[in-house]
Amino acid sequence: MTKNKRKILMITPYIPRLGQSGGQRHSFYTVKYLSQKNDVTIICFSRNEDGLEDLKKYCKKVIIVKRGATWSLQKILTAGFSFYPFLLINYINNDLKIAIDTELKSQKYDVIHCDCLYPLPNIPKTDIPIVLVDVTIEYAIYQHYVESLTGIKKLLAPILWIDVLKLKYWETYYWKNTNTVIMFSPSDRDFVIKSTGRKDIEVFEDGVDPEYFKLKTKAKRSTFPSILFGISNMKWMQNRESVDLILKKYWPSIKQRYHDAKLYIIGRYAPDFFSNYLSDDIIVREADSEGGEQDPQYFYEHCWLLLAPMGSGGGTRNKFLEGMTFKLPVITNPEGGMGNIKIENYKHAIVSPNKDILKNIYKLIDDSDYRLKMGEEARKLIRENYAFDKSVEKLNQIYEKISKV
Repeated sequence: MTKNKRKILMITPYIPRLGQSGGQRHSFYTVKYLSQKNDVTIICFSRNEDGLEDLKKYCKKVIIVKRGATWSLQKILTAGFSFYPFLLINYINNDLKIAIDTELKSQKYDVIHCDCLYPLPNIPKTDIPIVLVDVTIEYAIYQHYVESLTGIKKLLAPILWIDVLKLKYWETYYWKNTNTVIMFSPSDRDFVIKSTGRKDIEVFEDGVDPEYFKLKTKAKRSTFPSILFGISNMKWMQNRESVDLILKKYWPSIKQRYHDAKLYIIGRYAPDFFSNYLSDDIIVREADSEGGEQDPQYFYEHCWLLLAPMGSGGGTRNKFLEGMTFKLPVITNPEGGMGNIKIENYKHAIVSPNKDILKNIYKLIDDSDYRLKMGEEARKLIRENYAFDKSVEKLNQIYEKISKV
């Protein structure tokens, strides 16, 4: 390793890997391109070692701290009688604290990069600049969930509200008390600025691996109308909420109009949550990167459009970025938005009020020239503006400013 490389300690609540979607894929590409100008040591809090060998290619050192089960009586009681919310209790871990403390004492680091809020309480007091790369506004997601409870579940609302308020307190605390906070959309950045009074909140220009543009085609577009929701991690409640919205509000009308149409619900844990919808017309599958019909590229190239109306915003837009890379028109609503992807609406993608989504789906299905043109424009936009090597270069500039290395 060269002596002038910046030394980064990266801390993640998972092993960054390509076989996943959302944050884990984002973290993997961040490490991949950070490693070109930095020495990266990463501490991962994970239940397994899936993806470890791929990660090692880009890191000086990888440390795995084993994570236990999410639910236990001890964790529930701890969350109930402490000032920490249940979400953070899941990631406050003595072994993780020791691993971080030991690494900081044994090696000299220029920056601590923490991917998302969860691991932050484990970092000891230090003079090393801490960068929080915050994928989404966590408490807003859980607040939305509590506000949407109906029926008997609504009886849990008072208890859950307490947890939301605790999460809000700690999230705001860390926004105020880390050296730099980096969000994933201008709207999230503006929200954090308003919440903290800080003017130095940055936006991460999320992107795709530039190597995507060199890939050979793996699938032909279907001969029938095909609508994709994915490629997403279905343990993320926003994604499940979006699928429910499609199934209940849009799919019946689409199917009535186009009898041969098919809906693809694709992503990590998709069969766990939606296998009861499996039929000839609704395909529910796990997604991975093995190169066959579970490869995300296969579905991006096979389907006609990507439909993802959301109930609440936040998070990465990996599925949008990747779908657009493979010429797939995207339709979402203002709640879903496009994150940091700066589009010309109805040219690169469609952000539409819920009441107009069906009309826009029909337009894309019926007008093949419009659909193909939007796909071409989408790919061009991503290729020219949202490659991950360019995104990470901005991170390097932020690191240089706060670490002087």
